[in-house]
Amino acid sequence: MKAMTFTKKQIKRFAAIVAFVVLAAAAAITLIATSVGSRAEKRLLPIYSTECADKKIAITFDVAWENSNTEELISILKDYDARATFFVTGDFCDRYPEDVKKFFDAGHEIENHSDKHPHVLGANVNDLISDTRECSRKIKMLTGEEPTLYRAPYGEYDDSLITTLDGMGMKVIQWDVDSVDWKKPSAADIKKKVLKGVKPGSILLFHNDLENTTEALPDILANLQSQGYEFVSVSELVYKDNYTIDANGKQIPNAEGAITISDDKIEEVMRQYSDMFKALGLSDEQIEQARQALKTGDLTALPEDIRPLAQEVMASAARDTSNASSSGSALGEEISAEK
Repeated sequence: MKAMTFTKKQIKRFAAIVAFVVLAAAAAITLIATSVGSRAEKRLLPIYSTECADKKIAITFDVAWENSNTEELISILKDYDARATFFVTGDFCDRYPEDVKKFFDAGHEIENHSDKHPHVLGANVNDLISDTRECSRKIKMLTGEEPTLYRAPYGEYDDSLITTLDGMGMKVIQWDVDSVDWKKPSAADIKKKVLKGVKPGSILLFHNDLENTTEALPDILANLQSQGYEFVSVSELVYKDNYTIDANGKQIPNAEGAITISDDKIEEVMRQYSDMFKALGLSDEQIEQARQALKTGDLTALPEDIRPLAQEVMASAARDTSNASSSGSALGEEISAEK
């Protein structure tokens, strides 16, 4: 379903309509636990970013080369109270076990970046499992913790890789902000590229063992901190369950205690308030978006400005359906007064 464009006035009123329709139909809902994969995509995607109401982002480093700037990275991150995620290879663990321990002891997250950094696109499943397990084994030996996240070498992935890693209990993590520091641009260029792309829920990609990254990082963190961003680990940023992934690889959380409304009830409510939809200037296509979002519980069909309210309302309806009628009436009065 293609995205729609709404005016600010329509967004405000449509948000109230979405809330009203959900609550008005809540008396007929059945509570369910909506699981990942309940609405499978044609092509499986890793997690590139998350939909996040707070200004939280994850700083990540791929660690597969040498260890020239370990101390500097730890010091810089400490200065800005930034907890980062280091995706390390098993080979790096073999060569620089003390550096892995230093990252971990400094409070950072250590996750799996494969054992030997092979090309994994189209890889034999058994080879992929073996390589991944070996890296996890080495990380656990050094940190005492089992990795739960995986970043594929070279950023390669296909359906087989994602399915395999999911079967191993691991989420595949990409990024939506790439410093491209491995090409060794200037520190100024790294800073410009990164700051241009950051938004709440972003996952930023850097590499260790690069002088220009060490130089650019303080300015990047200072700038983002001044904008109110909080630096968290990937595990703290991503959703563990009850989410969908949109076409851009963004995690979209389902409403807590997601709800299912019968098709008949949805159609009844939509018919009942069709005149109100028209009066607010919504097109047939926009109205259909609301209908589909209510049917599936998948709020990715709605404009981003509306999703937080829709999530809040759906969660509220799921928690307390007994008050649905009175809440719906109150919203109805508010909407009627606005017409």
